[in-house]
Amino acid sequence: MRSYFALVHKDPQSAFGIAFPDLPQVFSAADEEADIIGNAIEALQLWAEDEVLPEASSLEAILARDDVREELGEGAFLIRIPLIEDDSRIVRANVTFEAGTLRAIDETAARRGLTRSAFLASCARKEIEAAS
Repeated sequence: MRSYFALVHKDPQSAFGIAFPDLPQVFSAADEEADIIGNAIEALQLWAEDEVLPEASSLEAILARDDVREELGEGAFLIRIPLIEDDSRIVRANVTFEAGTLRAIDETAARRGLTRSAFLASCARKEIEAAS
């Protein structure tokens, strides 16, 4: 899975600003810190729908950039954002679970009005976003 570094900055009394050094046209913002990664992923996805994204720079290459070092010196921080491409193809996958776990998955999915597949996909996506 491809990922890109994002530079996050926050001025007093403002939202978190999210910029991608490799992709100067792509940006996002988040009012809450917990929304930074999700909003950044969405910005990448939207841009990737219409544009071919370049290869991502290494951390070393990003840190060697004067503009990035300047932002970091002013309190910004870097995070890695995965590019989770929207692909409307449905793919069948055979997975194995312990019976009690599968029962808990099905019960929780039903309470939320989701299918098992939709629930598992949602959980997996949240874990991928959190791991970034």
